[in-house]
Amino acid sequence: MSDAPGAVLRGAVDLSSLRNRPSPEQTAAAQGAAELVSTVTEAEFQQILDLSRSVPVVVNLWSARSEASQQLTATLEAVVRALAGRVVLGNVDADANPGIVRAFGAQSVPFVVAVIAGQPLPMFNGAADDQQVREVFAQLLQVAAQNGVTGTIEAGVGDGADVEAAAPAEKPLPPLHAEAYDAIEAGDYARAAIAYEAALAENPRDEDARAGLGQVKLLQRVQDADLQAVRAAAAAAPTDIDAQLAVADLDLAGGHVEDAFDRLLELFGALPADERTPVRERLLELFGLVGDADPRVTRARGRLSSLLF
Repeated sequence: MSDAPGAVLRGAVDLSSLRNRPSPEQTAAAQGAAELVSTVTEAEFQQILDLSRSVPVVVNLWSARSEASQQLTATLEAVVRALAGRVVLGNVDADANPGIVRAFGAQSVPFVVAVIAGQPLPMFNGAADDQQVREVFAQLLQVAAQNGVTGTIEAGVGDGADVEAAAPAEKPLPPLHAEAYDAIEAGDYARAAIAYEAALAENPRDEDARAGLGQVKLLQRVQDADLQAVRAAAAAAPTDIDAQLAVADLDLAGGHVEDAFDRLLELFGALPADERTPVRERLLELFGLVGDADPRVTRARGRLSSLLF
């Protein structure tokens, strides 16, 4: 999960296969009523995308065959209810909804993804405890606010009651951030990078611009990458720095955070001291994208420190 980036990672997950034209009834349901915690199938997925433009939606892919996913589901539900309508949770039975599983590229459960303004942002790929979930949800709310998704769901009386989505109170983005956001929406990451760089030139302390710049640089690197070719090149040359950096970028953009960190840490340890700098710099860049509060970053930083010293 990113630590307060300026925009959600675009392109990490392709949801196009689940984007169907909603019926008038579906549109009204998405805009008028929702539940804090609900069961979602492929038939309702368009409603999730529509609702995510008003309030952050967390999609939880789980399975009755996985004890870890059942435990995480209970934790997610408790945290979502405690947030009192600032986030909604859609539980997806992975065994019964293979289309959603494929769309998110989930290879195992539990697998949890946020959807903000119709765009996905990976959260968890595996088990997580209560504290980790709360930390990542706090970051999710920061990301949502920076993307203008600040609506809430006002719960009715009783658990699981129907609720109504309040209109989001959007805060205008600064002009350069708005320019970057528009460029990201258009898939023009180079223009977005220029806008974020200009924002940083105006205010070097603009952490949103710094995080946004890191994201669009990542997206520039993976935008036209051929996944199979990149992985084949990395497998053929385990110590080739460029090849391994390319795979790590793809892993992170696809939500496989630990895979990206582990690959670069193993490469860092295998290289001579005078060749390690590019790998260390990329690790630090990726740490910044995921966020220092994320336990995966904490563990990876510890490993990096042990390799350095």
